[in-house]
Amino acid sequence: MATLAGGGLGALGAHEAAAAAAALSLPAEAYGNDPTVEMIWAMKAHQHAEVYFNLISSVDPKFLKLTKADDQIYTEFRKDFNHLKIDVLDSEDLKSEPAKEKWRPFCLQFDGVVEDFNYGTLLRLDCSKGYTEENTVFATRIQFFAIEIARNREGYNSVVYNNAKKASSATEEISSG
Repeated sequence: MATLAGGGLGALGAHEAAAAAAALSLPAEAYGNDPTVEMIWAMKAHQHAEVYFNLISSVDPKFLKLTKADDQIYTEFRKDFNHLKIDVLDSEDLKSEPAKEKWRPFCLQFDGVVEDFNYGTLLRLDCSKGYTEENTVFATRIQFFAIEIARNREGYNSVVYNNAKKASSATEEISSG
């Protein structure tokens, strides 16, 4: 397992990757609080976050489609959470008991519609910033999709894309100047 600590998922060989995939396919009840599985889940969530942030930095988020069910997710999300402030989230809007009670039926309606709808995923609290320890909360995949689809469609994630474009332009000017 020392391989994981230094190199992330990319450091896994074929055998280790197959073992990790097999382990992650078992029901959660089979593990209890196995730290190895928790480490693999955390690494998988981090990799997903990194890929997503690179995507919204490279492509105008207004044009992104995250799932086949984006329209349904967005419609149901804004129907159920029309007043939720999504540019800067309050973690209590996801984690408090009243919030969990409201989120539960929303999430469950996507069982069978969105693959792995209830997997753990990292979500940025302030969409104008990247994934840092202070700016990240653990959420279900469907919560991530609902909030990020809304952020993309409503223009909140454009700040990431525009900042990346400015940084790229500045680097090009320095290189050619």
